[in-house]
Amino acid sequence: MEYTVQKLGRLAGVSARTLRYYDEIGLLKPARTNSAGYRLYGPAEVDRLQQILFYRELGLSLERIKEIITAPSFDRAAALREHRRQLLARKEQLDLLIKNVDKSLAALEGRMTMTDQEKFEGFKRELIEENEQKFGAEARAKYGDAAVDRSNEMLMGMTKEQYDRFVQLGEELMQTLKAAFATGDPAGELAQKAADMHRQWLAFTWPHYSKEAHAGLAQMYVDDERFTAYYDQDQPGLAKFLRDAILIYTGMAN
Repeated sequence: MEYTVQKLGRLAGVSARTLRYYDEIGLLKPARTNSAGYRLYGPAEVDRLQQILFYRELGLSLERIKEIITAPSFDRAAALREHRRQLLARKEQLDLLIKNVDKSLAALEGRMTMTDQEKFEGFKRELIEENEQKFGAEARAKYGDAAVDRSNEMLMGMTKEQYDRFVQLGEELMQTLKAAFATGDPAGELAQKAADMHRQWLAFTWPHYSKEAHAGLAQMYVDDERFTAYYDQDQPGLAKFLRDAILIYTGMAN
């Protein structure tokens, strides 16, 4: 069966303007254009649109979606399985947050007591899911499922004091890194202090530390545009500076 822009838009719940834009940027081309100039979409295009909308729901940019679905190694079945895993994880997170609210209300009304750790379980799960959506596929490919799952378990198992320190150390790391960047010297005292703080920050969620893994992560900050965008959002060049500082710190600099 073939669909015009208008019919496919109604079927998928997106505007015709959106479909035309997807065509313009090469994300979703019609199967053909008929003699009247209408774009026509077939089964393959319907499946591709479904895949695009799944990725959009997970928060990926159109540019990133295009990279994924046009890659020669793209496997639609594997992608659907990963979508299902992430959606189930999101459902688990929402259930946990609802339970957290219910417990908080019960504690407020004097019907039960609630530990400090319980108060923050939902928010730690939210952080894990955000990281999984943004970087999970790459992290699991690089370090393996067992290592990533163990890291997530360590985060969920943190006490309130440990979690507060984890967040505080991350903020102090960024402040120190920005001050070090101003010196322009990744081998300098401030930059090496930032690299050591980065190691300490990783220790909260890394079961085992190695200089090689630390250096590899630092290189990924430069190679992966999403990491680079995070570090460079306030100070362009910060991701590369941190990479250089960590390579020096770990003795992996060329």
